[in-house]
Amino acid sequence: MNNYLMRIILSIILCVCFFQNTQAQTINLNESFIQQNLRTAQLLGKFDPTFSFTSLPIHTGKKGVKIDPSLIGSKEYGTTLKTFLGKYGTLKILPVDFLVEYSSHHPYSRNNGSMIPNRGYQQLVSFGFFAELGPLSIQFKPESVYAENRDFEGFPDSHYDATWSRRLSLWNSIDLPERFGEKAYKKSLFGQSSIRLNYQGLSLGLSSENIWWGPSVRNSIMMSNQAQGFNHITFDTTKPVKTLIGNFEWQVVTGRLEASGFRPPELPERFGNTELYYPKEDDWRFYQGLTITYSPKWVKGLSLGFIRWVQFYGEFAKQNKDYFPVFDNLLRKNDRYGLFDGSLESGRDQAAGVFGRWLWQDAKTEIYAEYQMNDAKYDIRDLVLDLDHARAYTIGIRKVFQKNPTSKIYELLWERTRMQQSSSRLLREAGSWYQHSSVRHGYTNNGEVIGAGIGPGSNSHYLELAMIDKSDRYGIAFEFIEQDNDFFISAFNEADDFRRYWKDLNFHLSVQKRVKNFWGRINLVYSRSLNYQWELEDFTDPYYHAGTDVNNFHVNFNLTYHFNFKQNKTKRPIFNNTSL
Repeated sequence: MNNYLMRIILSIILCVCFFQNTQAQTINLNESFIQQNLRTAQLLGKFDPTFSFTSLPIHTGKKGVKIDPSLIGSKEYGTTLKTFLGKYGTLKILPVDFLVEYSSHHPYSRNNGSMIPNRGYQQLVSFGFFAELGPLSIQFKPESVYAENRDFEGFPDSHYDATWSRRLSLWNSIDLPERFGEKAYKKSLFGQSSIRLNYQGLSLGLSSENIWWGPSVRNSIMMSNQAQGFNHITFDTTKPVKTLIGNFEWQVVTGRLEASGFRPPELPERFGNTELYYPKEDDWRFYQGLTITYSPKWVKGLSLGFIRWVQFYGEFAKQNKDYFPVFDNLLRKNDRYGLFDGSLESGRDQAAGVFGRWLWQDAKTEIYAEYQMNDAKYDIRDLVLDLDHARAYTIGIRKVFQKNPTSKIYELLWERTRMQQSSSRLLREAGSWYQHSSVRHGYTNNGEVIGAGIGPGSNSHYLELAMIDKSDRYGIAFEFIEQDNDFFISAFNEADDFRRYWKDLNFHLSVQKRVKNFWGRINLVYSRSLNYQWELEDFTDPYYHAGTDVNNFHVNFNLTYHFNFKQNKTKRPIFNNTSL
């Protein structure tokens, strides 16, 4: 019944859309520093407090989220080149995005979309146009990616054969190559493009844009721009939909996930005639996910949400005519492919969870959290008894300090993410997040996870302090990453060797400025990797000694150019102005 109801709803929306006039271009996730500014502005009371920041990118325009021009640095997002057919047709040129990264020793990759894990130089260039005619909008913003893709030391030969076999076992259940081939990487993509039909605050269309779900800033567990965007059909809200009981925002996505085409390191001579890596199926994956956010009318600033996604191979979808899996039963008790008893494999990979964000505008503070599960429960009793099984979570707080409306602004951000399995694994192995025994490419697209950038089995702390002076932002941050503790425990548990955790200590310095037509941000990262790739000499005195500790320097530079940049005569800054 749910499937037929959804089809009816989509048909009605499609028909009604042909009689409306809207605009629905988006501020894409390559321009994340602009969205960061908007989130800060919301804490200061200068941006729509009803927008939850739990489903991105942000839709702008007549029927999207209302944004003060000073917050994006121009009169409008995208400059109008021409209007036609009266008020019904518009053609705009969108901002140009130029992203550059450089890593000295090994890849450092965080929420950089179509870029890849790369040592050396890497760049992404994107520009395009937006056109609308009545309810129809077309955003064409392709991307060109080039990565030097220099060789680097990956999982080392010095590890024992047994350790290597467990590493290959991991690569059997996820498409996460160490290196994207042996040559320079070049790719042209549709990037942040879409074709949509828009009605009031609703939109239905085709898109290849990156998506972000949930309230997290650094590590969104269920959907982020860590990987290349994928082609998808989307039905979503372009702004909060107001009802008698509060506001709703949602997005339903049906798409196609692709493999990277790259294999892990091959060392057959180490294992004799034993084949430990099995090539993955040459098949795309059917993906469907949804997120819905509810902001109750009676609790100001509170947003509560739910996310669920399901994926399986395309051939499985065709054989079973399984085209609306995200609306199937959440619990395995009523799974139409059989009860989960350890011997039956449905061939489906799924996850679900909840999140919340609470904006305290008077205190210039927000707190947020998400709690997600990587394995379906048998029934409600199973859920209650083993709630910690297969879970991951992120919690965070952001606080803004400002003495008066014309003084400098100080912002504090702390975020904690834990992807490592809980102690429940001692009785009930859940497997690492984003990996799967049947859907062997895991929760990835083009060789990178779609969720948290720290990856499977990892944990992180992130602490940032920023100072904002008019349009400029200066930041310092500390980041602690525990690299894939799930693998570490499984690979080295017999040795009882607690000395060889691989931990990255990252120090960030960032500067963001706006100069006339340009928005720019540079982030410098110094990383000290302790026991890089879990490498430590076993029989060396003293017992507590250093392992393979390495340094890595990473530079990330984002530049966005707005055509026909126009400042007000007063040249008012973004935040420090009482008139906003």
